[in-house]
Amino acid sequence: MPLLQRELFKEMGLIASICLGGFLCLILLGRLLQLRDLFMAQGVTFFDLVKLFTYLSPFFLIMLIPVSCMLGLFLTFLRMGADRELISLRAGGVSIWPLLPAPMLLCLLCSALTVWISLSGISWGMDNFRQTVVELARHKTSVNVQPGVFNTSFPGLTVYARQADPGSGALLDVFVLDSSRSKARATIVAPVGQIDSDPDLGQVFVRLKDGHVYREEGGELSVISFESYILSLDMTRLLGGFELSDKAPKEMSWKDLLALKGAGFKDRSENFQRRVDIELHKRFSLPAACIVLGFFALPLAFFFQGMKRQFGLIVCLGAFFLYYVLLSGGMSLAESGVLAPALALWLPNFIFLLAAAVGMWLVATEKEVNFRMLRFWVLRTLGLKGADA
Repeated sequence: MPLLQRELFKEMGLIASICLGGFLCLILLGRLLQLRDLFMAQGVTFFDLVKLFTYLSPFFLIMLIPVSCMLGLFLTFLRMGADRELISLRAGGVSIWPLLPAPMLLCLLCSALTVWISLSGISWGMDNFRQTVVELARHKTSVNVQPGVFNTSFPGLTVYARQADPGSGALLDVFVLDSSRSKARATIVAPVGQIDSDPDLGQVFVRLKDGHVYREEGGELSVISFESYILSLDMTRLLGGFELSDKAPKEMSWKDLLALKGAGFKDRSENFQRRVDIELHKRFSLPAACIVLGFFALPLAFFFQGMKRQFGLIVCLGAFFLYYVLLSGGMSLAESGVLAPALALWLPNFIFLLAAAVGMWLVATEKEVNFRMLRFWVLRTLGLKGADA
């Protein structure tokens, strides 16, 4: 029996790891394509891309680990059913209960990993991601502001500097034409400038000193002198639509969320308060989903044993899609104040746990007729004719 548990755990862990890696690569590559304009700049190395890939990972792993754990269990037992191994085990007097230790261990390990990521990994990754992206954008800005060249790569701005130091970001004899406003155009002239960044706010800006602003509006020209002028660059458009605004609750650590909750949400809207409450429950409901979905996948694999793997994958992903619809719909209702956050975040787990308990009972009592009826109904619903042949 220990040998059986080891082989089960090895196969389930391998399949779950492959699924997790594939899902993560697809999602992260799609997100990183939003920064393609930034990546085309000089000085952005492969190491920078790997860092951004790593920092973004925890934000998506909290959702990908449960579905990967579910697929690992489902595809393993589906394969055993197709190879008639489950029938052989039953013929040898081995029911479903002795098979549970290995799946239980995998679910617990996935749940523990998701808890760690949800409590600290998300905040660590997003903080470093914001800082790295802002520094890369600042580097892009410094490189593009070449001495004696009119630069138009910044949305709504034309920047000229007689001298520019890419290393320090220092500018001399700066000319800026700001046409971002539709009604008024401003021309800014300053002898000294400095490109700087603020990773916490996700901003890149230019500090100008001892200059003048020439503003034309309604056929009139006004001149304003200044000692210090900060020109903020539109990071959203510069980074291809990727927003770097103030930290949202979903990017915060568990400690920060508790601090906000304990401070009574001073000067915060009701919507923000509800988002924090949702996030507090989400940080534990998704780790619990590893266990719930894992045990849901076990009877599901018994119901559809003999089905081809590709069709089984569709069925399993369809079940997770249903879970995700319930979860996202509940979160939307909780954010609008219709449902309590606790009910919205834990109800999908309860529904799937109840379905898993019923399924385990059906498998343990070997109600084969019900298995065939359920398989036929699902296949007919999905339009997969002959999938269990």
